[in-house]
Amino acid sequence: MSFRELSMVQIKEVLRRWQAGQSARQVARDGVVDRKTALRYIAAATELGLAATSALDDEAIASVAARVQTRPTIDPSDEWNALAARRPQIEAWLRRERPLRLVRVHDLLSREGVEVSYSTLRRFAHKELEWRERPATVLVDDPPAGEEAQIDFGLMGTIRDEGGVVRKLWALIVVLSLSRYMFVWPTFVQTTEAICEGLDAAWKFFGGIVARVVPDNPSTMVLRANAKSPELNRAFLEYAQARGFFVDPARVRHPKDKARVENQVPFVRERWFDGETFLDLADARRSALHWCREVAGVRIHGTTRRVPREVFESEERALLRPPPEAPFDVPVWTTVKVHPDHHVQVARALYSVPTAYLGQSLEARLDRSTVRLYHRTDLIKAHVRVAPGKRSTDAQDYPVGKAGYAQRSVASLLSRATEQGANVGAFVARLLDGPLPWTKMRQAYGLLRLCEKYGAARVDGHCARALSFDVLDVGRIERMLKDARRVESEGESSGKVIALPLGRFARDPSVFATRTSREDGGGR
Repeated sequence: MSFRELSMVQIKEVLRRWQAGQSARQVARDGVVDRKTALRYIAAATELGLAATSALDDEAIASVAARVQTRPTIDPSDEWNALAARRPQIEAWLRRERPLRLVRVHDLLSREGVEVSYSTLRRFAHKELEWRERPATVLVDDPPAGEEAQIDFGLMGTIRDEGGVVRKLWALIVVLSLSRYMFVWPTFVQTTEAICEGLDAAWKFFGGIVARVVPDNPSTMVLRANAKSPELNRAFLEYAQARGFFVDPARVRHPKDKARVENQVPFVRERWFDGETFLDLADARRSALHWCREVAGVRIHGTTRRVPREVFESEERALLRPPPEAPFDVPVWTTVKVHPDHHVQVARALYSVPTAYLGQSLEARLDRSTVRLYHRTDLIKAHVRVAPGKRSTDAQDYPVGKAGYAQRSVASLLSRATEQGANVGAFVARLLDGPLPWTKMRQAYGLLRLCEKYGAARVDGHCARALSFDVLDVGRIERMLKDARRVESEGESSGKVIALPLGRFARDPSVFATRTSREDGGGR
C-alpha cells in the first residue's frame, strides 16, 4: 500500500500531543495516526531539536514533514495484490446477511487457488474492508473528572425565525461524562461555525474546557470516518488545537462509543422542547440555558443516582482549563489552482502567487482577516483578505521586469525608457503626458522593443529628431529604422554606400540660398 502523506494540520496535531506528554501508543489509541507513523514524526522532531516548549510554527512543521516523507514507496506484496483482485467477493462474504467467518473465507479462497496466509487475509480485511471480529461486551468505566465531554446533534422540531419563517431546530448537546452535567445549544444549522460557536457557549456555561471531546461523525467535524485513523475537518481540528482539547470521534454505527450523550437526545426533546412556544432562536437559547442549569442539572440522574450539578461543582469544575476569552475565527480550507496570470481565486477574490507555482494546486486557508496559501506543508504566501471582486497582488510574485506592466505603472515605464537614452525617456514622457496615460502605454512598450531590436543609441537619435519636429508617432520611428536597416543591408551586399532616398518634398540646399544685391546687379 502506498505511503499516505499527512497534511500540515495532522502533523501539528501529532506533535502537539507529543508535547503534551502523550506517547505514540496513546496518539494511536485516540485515532490520530497509527503508532508507527506517530513514532516516525516524533523521532524526526527529536532529531531536529524540537522540545516540549518549542513553537510549532509552519517552518518547524515543514522541516519535520520533509525529514519523514522523503522516502521511496513500498510496493504491496503478491499476496496482498491477490486479495485486492478478489476484494468484491471477500466483501460479499463478510457483508452478507449471515456473514461468513474469516476462517471460512480463507478456506474458500484456498479452494479457488488463492494461496495467502491467514494473517495477511486478516490484515487485509481490517485495513481495506474495516472488518472486525465481534468484540466482547464490557462495561466501560467513567473517565476521570474534567477529562471528557460527549457531543451530539438532535432534531427538536420546528420554530419560527426572526423573519417569521418556520425552520427546523437542532440542538447541540454537550454532556460531561463523569458528572452527566449537560448543556444544550439550539441552532438552525450544523455547520462548523455553528459547532464552534456552540462549544464556546458550552465552555462558558461550564466555566472551563475539558481535555477530550467525543463527537459523532458529521462532515463538519470528521471528513473521513475510520475506526483507526479518522480524518478530521481541518477547520474543526484547528478549533480543537486553539482550545487545547483532543478529538476522539466515535466509530460509525457504534452509538455506545458516546452512550452518555446518545440517550439524552430524546430526553432533551421530551423534557425541554415539546409543548413549549419560543419567540425566536434567541428565546430558545435562553430557555435551554435555564433548563440545563435549574431542571436537568438538579435532577437525580437515572444511572449515577447523583445530582449532575452537585457532582460537577464538587469534582469537575476545579479540573477544567480556563474558558476562551474571545470567539474563534473559524477558517475555511479549500483547494485552488494557480492560473497563468499568477493568481488564485479564493472566496471570489484574487490573490497572487510566485511564478514557481504556476499550474499547481495549493491549499488555501481563509479566515476573517488573512488568506494563507500552502504547497503541501509549506506556507508559500500570505495575504490580507480583500472583498469579493477585488485582488491582492504582490509585485514580487511576477518575473523580473513584468511587475510594472502588470500593474500599469507609468513611473516604472518612464524609468525603463530613460535607461535606454535621454531622448527615449523624453519621448515616452511626452507620449504619456495626458489624462489617460494607460491608452499610450502600448506605444511606449513598442518603443522599448525597438530599442532591443535596433539598438538604444539608434532609437535615441530618431527620438531626438521626432521631438524636434514635435512628432509623437512610434510607427513613423519604426519605419525610419526599417528603411535605415534596409539601406545598410543593400550597401553591404553591393559593397557601395547608398544614401537614403530624398523625401517627397526634399529640395537641394542651393534652392534656399539668399543672394546679395551685388550679385543681382545692384537693383535690389
